[in-house]
Parts: sequence; structure tokens; C-alpha cells
Amino acid sequence: MHRLQFHYTLSRDTTPAQVRNPLIDLLQAVSGQGSISAAARALGLSYRHVWGELKRWENELGNQLVVWEKGQSARLTKFGAKLLWAERQAQARLAPQIEALRADLERAFAVAFDPQAHVVTLYASHDDALAALRAHACEPHQLHLDIRFCGSVDAIRGLNEGRCVMAGFHTLQHPAQGSLAERVYKPLLQPGLHKIIGFAERTQGLMVARGNPLGLQALHDVVERRARFVNRARGTGTRVVLDELLAQSGLSADAIVGFDGTEPSHTAAAHAVASGMADVGLGIEVAARTQGLDFVPLVQENYHLVCRKSALDDPAIVALRAVLQSSEWQDQMRNIAGYTPFHSGEILPLRAVLPWWSFARRKVRHGNPSE
Repeated sequence: MHRLQFHYTLSRDTTPAQVRNPLIDLLQAVSGQGSISAAARALGLSYRHVWGELKRWENELGNQLVVWEKGQSARLTKFGAKLLWAERQAQARLAPQIEALRADLERAFAVAFDPQAHVVTLYASHDDALAALRAHACEPHQLHLDIRFCGSVDAIRGLNEGRCVMAGFHTLQHPAQGSLAERVYKPLLQPGLHKIIGFAERTQGLMVARGNPLGLQALHDVVERRARFVNRARGTGTRVVLDELLAQSGLSADAIVGFDGTEPSHTAAAHAVASGMADVGLGIEVAARTQGLDFVPLVQENYHLVCRKSALDDPAIVALRAVLQSSEWQDQMRNIAGYTPFHSGEILPLRAVLPWWSFARRKVRHGNPSE
């Protein structure tokens, strides 16, 4: 059993968080270039260094990594190919956790290096626009978003328990009274205590292989054609959306092949389809496009940010709202596939966004008006 160790660096760079091993870069270069010398040139390294590193790793791992014969292209061994596949699988599944780990570290260093910096701890359902906002807000706004991706339900619970100052969750547009969304989220939210801050409108749909070989256009097609489905876990906003769509369509979860198989994020679900482990999954358009998949739009939904009313005057929340309302951020969001701003940065009453609460006026008694 080989053990893993993690290291991090301090940098002004804003590139995405990565947990990588130099061996993976070597294997990718050899696989893509077809020779040791071409791989060395692509990596900006010497042939001797690449050769020596491959041999060192083969000795360390006890398996041959590369096969090459005179006059033929170098290729990865079966073990080398499996190692590369395992890395890609792990990266797709763990990307949100890796990003959250970096957020934890950056929050600590933000306080250490810049006591004037604003920090917003945000628990949120996985969302690519939030990840983009995190990078956008960092420079030059001195606003650090400490984002921890989790299910929508856990995000709001984290807010209510004081573990974060803001939560992110999403619902279908105009969720009706009696809907599953109401049953899930209404007990967690309280008018007068919570305030919605507008964020984004985004598209959810079917993520399918390029060319949509099974011709999937709706959930009915997924059931009728026995397509292998990759699901999201209970407590995630996308799972709530899926269950709601199934109820609206009169479909049973038992009729969906693979309904019990889950992935932790849109990115991981898209990777499962791209790698052939599944035929289809429900997710956002940007995740599908990033993995080279086709996308069949099904519904529009709103992604909401929510905080306690008492937090609205906090300088960090004020700074965040200013960034959300800026034309620079809203233009950037429009360039993310499937996203448009939705009252971005505006304070919205719960009852205006989620019309589940109705308060009947009391009758006038003894000449006193109702409160």
C-alpha cells in the first residue's frame, strides 16, 4: 500500500487549486507526445532527467510505466494507463474538497498577512460560478470567500448553527406551494430572520455523451431506454430538483438504472459520463461542456445566497454585495455556460423569492387594528 503526502506553496498566483504529483505530468506528456524526447521538450526538461525520473518511479512503485521499442512510439503500460486514469478520476471527484482545503489555508493566511481583508465563510451547494466569484473577488477587492461545498440542506443548517455567515442553495424557479422544495427548505428558513441575496439563474439538464447517442431529451427517455444514470446524494439541491422532476413526470426512482449510484459534484457526475461509467446525469451546463459532453436543457433554476438579517451590515457582506452588483462580475458570469445574473447582490425578502409563507391578517377586535 503506497501512502500519499500533501504539500502546498504560497504564491500570488490565482490558478485553480491542484493536488498533483510530478509523475502524472510525466505520464501525460509521454502518452500525448509518443516519445521520451518529445515529452521532455514539452515539459521543458532534459531527456536525461525524464528518463531518470521514470526509472526512479518504476523502482519506487515496483511496476513498469512505459514501453518503447526501436522505431515505435513510446506508450504507457497497462499499469501506467491505470495510474493516469486513477489520477483523473480522483481529481474529478475531489475537486470541491481540494478547493475547500485551499480556502481554509487561504483564510488563515489572509488574516495573517492582511488584517484589513474581508473574509466570508460560505457553505454552499457545489456551483462553478461561486468558484469563479471566489477568484474574482480576491483581487483587487481584498475579499476572501471561504467556500465549503456541501449539500444545500447541510449548507443552510451550517448557517443556522453558526458555522458560516452565508449559505448557498438552489431551487427551481417559482417553486410552488406543496412542492418538494418547500418541504425540504421551508423548515430551515424563517422570514424576518433570514434574507436572500440574489446571485444567479442557471440551467439544469441532462449531461450526455457527445452526439447524444441514446437520443435522450427528457427523463422519460432515460427510463424507457434504460440509460445508466449517475445521481447526486440526498441533501444536495440537484437531488431535490431531480426528485421534484420525477414527481411532476409521474416517474418512479426505481425505474431509473443506477439511481442509487451517486457522485459528490456536478464535475464528478460529468466525468462519470465522459469516462463511460454512466450514460447520463442531471447537472449544470458548464460541467458538461468542460468534460466535452453534450447538454440537453431541462429546467431553469435560481441559485440563492442566504444570510441572517443581522449580518447584512457586516463589512464583509457589504463588500460581497458590492462585488456581486459590479458590471465586471456580472459580465464574467454571463460568460459561464448556462448562467445569467439574477438580482445579483440585491437583498430580497424570503417571501418574494420563495412564496411559501402566507400570513393572514388578524380581524379588528375592540376597535384595535391587527398588527
